[in-house]
Amino acid sequence: MSAPRELARVLTLRDLVLIVVGTTIGSGIFTVPGSVLRQSGGDLGVALVVWVVGSVLALLGALTFGELGAMLPDAGGSYTYVREAFGRLPAFLLGWTLFLAINTGSTATLAVAFANYLSEVVPLTPLAHKLAGVAMIAAVTAVNIRGVRQAATVQNWSTALKVGAILVLAVAGFALGDGYHRADTRAFTTPLSLGSVSSAGIALLGVLWAYEGWQNVTNSAGEAADPQRTFARGIGLGAAALVAVYLTANAGYVAALSSSGVAATDRVAADAVRALFGPASAKLVTLVILVSIFSAANGLALTGPRMYFAMARDGLFFRSLSEVHPRFGTPALAVAASAVWATLLALSGSFEQLFTYVVFASWMFAGLAAAGVFVLRRRRPDAPRPFRVPGYPVTPALFIAAAAAIVINTIVGRPVQAVIGLGMVATGVPAYFAWKWWRKTGA
Repeated sequence: MSAPRELARVLTLRDLVLIVVGTTIGSGIFTVPGSVLRQSGGDLGVALVVWVVGSVLALLGALTFGELGAMLPDAGGSYTYVREAFGRLPAFLLGWTLFLAINTGSTATLAVAFANYLSEVVPLTPLAHKLAGVAMIAAVTAVNIRGVRQAATVQNWSTALKVGAILVLAVAGFALGDGYHRADTRAFTTPLSLGSVSSAGIALLGVLWAYEGWQNVTNSAGEAADPQRTFARGIGLGAAALVAVYLTANAGYVAALSSSGVAATDRVAADAVRALFGPASAKLVTLVILVSIFSAANGLALTGPRMYFAMARDGLFFRSLSEVHPRFGTPALAVAASAVWATLLALSGSFEQLFTYVVFASWMFAGLAAAGVFVLRRRRPDAPRPFRVPGYPVTPALFIAAAAAIVINTIVGRPVQAVIGLGMVATGVPAYFAWKWWRKTGA
């Protein structure tokens, strides 16, 4: 039986929403709120503004990508948008960087974090610690090779579990905590100055890191059922759900611990549970985080390889990665290749430096993909657009400006890391021409 050339369109609107939520919520919301509040000077009002600004930016991006995804409902997401708007070289550099370090580095980071949290539940030797991270990658890989429907079901249930746990904790914080009545909880008492604005800008980076991943669902547009109708709604509703979950979680943390209590810890969820229910219950948070990390890794495996599949189909990556499994209907080799590289990064420990160097590049490429809205509206004015981004051109312009500010801030604040990161992106240039030559010669 010959392998089907196209991926099956089996993802529903609910699947798309839960992919957005599940892929984005990893360990960030359980740890980031403390650092955001510290960088906001312990001022709950400033921290709230920072979270709202970060949330608005995520929504602006989701609306922009909604138009692109509904117009170009194919596997590859941002790669496809950049290719159609700006050509194959910048699109290849996007995919190359995600494969080399960003997506695979994220998976490696999640694998190591999974082993770290698992060691709080059961003792692990150094070898067992490494094997636990590898086993998590292997598990999500197996699920995603066997079928997109099965992978989406795992995503849906794991996402529901972790979101439910977050909301239950927030409700418990309001019901049992007294954080908002304590004298150390203050709001909008910080004087407005250049220093306070700069600190809030640094805090915003933490919020944006917590939101990192919502755009991954664009890679799965090629498997969405009726994408012209469902895709934009899925990414928009998913981003809105994330905003609601994140703001509710932060409010619940403060109710349980007070603002100074939140600012004093990088394990805010565990400390909130401990304060509300006693020390013995804190390990429950560890179990929730394990589910959350697994869900985020599953989301990456469900989305990222579709980009490499699209690149290979264009003749710009290993040809075998464009194959669809004849039985399972998934880009199995693309999923496996991504998992192998992520495993090597996790075992070597090199992912931390790689990830730090190039993580800002994800915003550079996100801004470039969003700019495709302007190019494609001019170049293809009559193309079907089932969804048009509200507030055009202001909505995409604001998102692009924010992405540019993050990139510039990284270059100015961390010039050495930025130059190394841009150098890593540039390694894709000779790789691009090598693949073009490879395809031309038929080697």
